[in-house]
Amino acid sequence: MKKLLTALTLTALTSTVANAAGYGVVDLERVVENSTYLKQQNSSFQQKIQPQSTKLDQLSKELQDLQQRLQAGDKLSAADKQKMVTQYQTKMNEFNTLQQTMQSSVQSSIQQVRTVFDGRVKQVAEQLRKENQLDVVLNKNSALAYDAKYDLTDKMIQKVNAIK
Repeated sequence: MKKLLTALTLTALTSTVANAAGYGVVDLERVVENSTYLKQQNSSFQQKIQPQSTKLDQLSKELQDLQQRLQAGDKLSAADKQKMVTQYQTKMNEFNTLQQTMQSSVQSSIQQVRTVFDGRVKQVAEQLRKENQLDVVLNKNSALAYDAKYDLTDKMIQKVNAIK
């Protein structure tokens, strides 16, 4: 009976090992750094927000100038000071509104790019898993130790960059 139990256990272990296809690891940081999609999106986004960024810089300088003139305005009449305060408040409101609009746009764009990129990475990970007959593809940072021969990072980068 003991021999039969041992034989069954060994058979079960052998079949489990035989069915285990293995694992692969991917350095997601390198995938992000080498993503042509992310580089393209970043460049496009920078061009998109450049006019608003320039306007914010301009408003910031105008606000500083008004503030300095107000602080040094000993010789200004009360009416001139009030006019400058009104200008300052108007520009500050414009600055805050533009800044909030830009921030909202940035957050929305980042979320959209992240969603698309995450989908691409998951699609390619599944493709690599199937092509290499693996049980699992892990993030390199999640593995405490692994054999470098299981690193699929370069293949992942190529495939993610190939998606149009």
